[in-house]
Amino acid sequence: MSNPTPPSRILHRQMAHALPVAVGGEGLYLIDAQGRRYLDASGGAAVSCLGHGHPEVLAAMHAQLDRLAYAHTSFFTTEVAEALAETLVRDAPAGTSHAYFVSGGSEAVEAALKLARQYFVETGQPQRRHFIARRQSYHGNTLGALAVGGNALRRAQFAPLLVDVAHVAPCYEYRDRQPDESAAAYGQRLVAELAEAIARLGGDQVIAFVAETVGGATQGATVPVPGYLRGVRELCSQHGILLILDEVMCGMGRCGSLHACTAEGVTPDLLVVAKGLGGGYQPIGAVLAQQHIVDAITRGSGAFQHGHTYIGHAMACAAALAVQRVIRRDGLLARVQRQGDGLRQRLQAKFGAHPQVGDIRGRGLFQAIELVQDRARKQPFDPALRLHARIKACAMAEGLMVYPMGGTIDGRHGDHVLLAPPFIVDDDALDQIVQRLARAVDAALAEALR
Repeated sequence: MSNPTPPSRILHRQMAHALPVAVGGEGLYLIDAQGRRYLDASGGAAVSCLGHGHPEVLAAMHAQLDRLAYAHTSFFTTEVAEALAETLVRDAPAGTSHAYFVSGGSEAVEAALKLARQYFVETGQPQRRHFIARRQSYHGNTLGALAVGGNALRRAQFAPLLVDVAHVAPCYEYRDRQPDESAAAYGQRLVAELAEAIARLGGDQVIAFVAETVGGATQGATVPVPGYLRGVRELCSQHGILLILDEVMCGMGRCGSLHACTAEGVTPDLLVVAKGLGGGYQPIGAVLAQQHIVDAITRGSGAFQHGHTYIGHAMACAAALAVQRVIRRDGLLARVQRQGDGLRQRLQAKFGAHPQVGDIRGRGLFQAIELVQDRARKQPFDPALRLHARIKACAMAEGLMVYPMGGTIDGRHGDHVLLAPPFIVDDDALDQIVQRLARAVDAALAEALR
């Protein structure tokens, strides 16, 4: 008789949920210990932009490991970190001068918040203490990032530990634009709401407005209406408020341009990136800072009063540099645009008339469907059904990885499924993704409604 599998000693995200054991990855697929292959249609959490096991990235990591794995940044810089910073600054929005490397998105948001506050201390405006962000946003799980995040469910039990942040409406056109309102008028209405929040707090009291350029995990690829972010940028500049754009999920090529904000014609003061920066090969994130931010600190104290043990880690920088070089060399941004159009067309063909799919949205290889009980009324499903979780389980049974979430509307109500396949996805894989997703959605609906 075989021995039973010993209990896991890992404190998993879900205590009672047994997970398959991943043992390998090849291109678009992950492989478990039983040899089952899973088509990765979400890049994990929009991370694996080059897929799994890319030979050039692995070779770059091996070469860096043979030279140097780690040197603490209070003693040394490294050639590979300098090269990565040079690459990122060269391709960043105009005026970007420096990159600050951390180990992931939450750390990067946290660093951006502190850098923004220190900037105003250094420039003689220490009274600025407020951040403004958006409801239903997601900026990470560390305390500062969670405070600016606007997902009510994630914040609830930690609320007593969070700094007070003002939250305004997200740009959620599907649900919030009025039937008689143009997209431009809707965007202006949102900018006016932000202006009211600034007036209430005091224009000289606000540090920054924080927003995801394209909404990610908690809303599902919500694209800003034309002119909205330009209006936000103008408003922030008028009051000397910094604009922090979070592109941890939607950036680094995911939406078809290296930085999603360039498609909006907007340059933030601080741009936060991660996920696709290193493609999952090593933990890494970064804050890209405008020259005026860095100059203020250089002229003042001369030191950013923040840091972690593993910032600028040589192995992480080597992986990220290799990923970025492959994206540029292989023309993958154009491929994201082309394959993103193909994904959207397939989603429209399969779900455009589906009675339980209310919206199909996104940009590039960052697309989502929102599930509804009634299309005409945009009525969400009862949260008790946990439709998003059922869809995930049914998709895994189909050998498909997608990124469903609940609480799309307000942290409790609403369900969506996010798709973010690797940039190398081909047409056959796009066909498989949409076909398998359709079967998973219908199976989950049948299970939930029986």
